[in-house]
Amino acid sequence: MNSRSLPVVKTGIPDFDAILRGGLPQNRLHLIEGAPGTGKTTIAQRFLLQGIECGERCLYVTLSESTEELTSAAMTHGWSLDGIDILEVVPEEEDLGRQQTVLYPAEVEFGQTISRITAHIAKVAPARVVIDSLSDLRMLAHDPLLYRRQLLALKRFLQGRKITTVVLDDLSGKSDGNPHSLVHGVIALEQLERDYGKARRRLRIVKMRGTDMQTGWHDFSITPQEVFVFPSLIADEHRIEIVGAPVRSGIAGLDKVLNGGLDRGTSTLLVGPSGVGKSSMALCFAMAVVRQGEYASYFTLEETFENFSCRAEALGIPVKSAVEKKQLGWRLTNPSRLSPGEFVWQVRREVEDKGARLIVIDSLNSYLGTIEEEQTLILQMHELLTYLNNQGVVTILILAQRGIVSDVQNPIDMSFLSDNVVLLRYFEAAGELRKALSVVKRRTGAHDNAIHEYRVLPNGMQVGPAISGLQGIFTGVPTYTGSRHTLMNGDHDARE
Repeated sequence: MNSRSLPVVKTGIPDFDAILRGGLPQNRLHLIEGAPGTGKTTIAQRFLLQGIECGERCLYVTLSESTEELTSAAMTHGWSLDGIDILEVVPEEEDLGRQQTVLYPAEVEFGQTISRITAHIAKVAPARVVIDSLSDLRMLAHDPLLYRRQLLALKRFLQGRKITTVVLDDLSGKSDGNPHSLVHGVIALEQLERDYGKARRRLRIVKMRGTDMQTGWHDFSITPQEVFVFPSLIADEHRIEIVGAPVRSGIAGLDKVLNGGLDRGTSTLLVGPSGVGKSSMALCFAMAVVRQGEYASYFTLEETFENFSCRAEALGIPVKSAVEKKQLGWRLTNPSRLSPGEFVWQVRREVEDKGARLIVIDSLNSYLGTIEEEQTLILQMHELLTYLNNQGVVTILILAQRGIVSDVQNPIDMSFLSDNVVLLRYFEAAGELRKALSVVKRRTGAHDNAIHEYRVLPNGMQVGPAISGLQGIFTGVPTYTGSRHTLMNGDHDARE
């Protein structure tokens, strides 16, 4: 049976269904495994609640938790388990009221536990069943061969009654008997603890017979109301025709240096030391898009809206009004509470749901803090930028270099992923600390190779004509040897 003809059931988690290419194959046995606390019970409850919404009979078989514990756990998400039949299975030797004075034979006890489960299933006739958990059954069986034989018999019993079943396994007391070969699908859950901040949850589909599921790890989050899965991005699956003129900043000198602005479907890296004006330059482009009647989105991982808006208003940029009118999206993202997959998902929502034509990510330094492995960051960012380019979005990335005026270093090299690179620097001349920019890369066409001084003034940003006599801009210690008359004055107007 191929993936097109295999019927599926929804899990109640839309993006999880997307990874599964529709949902869990119907009338099959599926295993969700992971250490305690990874989210197995929560996902299983959501699976059954979806069944109730579809008018199906649902059964939760528990060998370790009471009905009250399961109900309380569901209530923390605002869920009610009303309508779900719950069967508590207490092994004989654990029933203190009937505990015997002699050892109960393990094989008999295990067989009776399985019989109680199958008898109740036959009585209730559910369409969906959750069995929690295999680890309890495994400890009852003692013998791996007996355990495997009973699992196989249970699988045949469930499939014979056309039941879609999810079994949970916390991987404790792992032994031979390997249920992977018996079940139709295997989903692995994992929780990664960070040195600081929120733990990162992720899942992967180890196997799913007869389906074209999306492989690899996918971040997910359990919130007080819902379970969200963030599918790993495949950029080539999202491509549209790119239309529209280049995005201009509205700063005459800057647009001239960039040979007309930033082309649609390109990414631009603004790199320089802290305080040099990278965020202000990015904001000028974002507001230029807003003035054209398009939607822009600004992601910041470092700054509150109060600071952001005060800084913008000081430059004469009315961001408060634009945000209130939903012309400019502004999102403060806490890197210590966010997974990389969730960040990508948030960016996609701005593009696909709100039609963002320009995205600012401020900054890559903070985003780097969400991923410990540098190579993983590069791979994720490459896929995200490719996706945004395929959507015709203008992307602006901000990277703060370490140091101010000497020994300036990049925390990570992202220049090869960007279509355009604009380098911003401090330099000293005429008794003042000044700023200079240069375009060191523009993949889609020619650009001005000269170095230009610029100023950030109360009426906005201004870029002056090319200046000569500035040496060492790439080393982080620029030295100006030219004439003072070629420098910008405090009241300098932007010149072509």
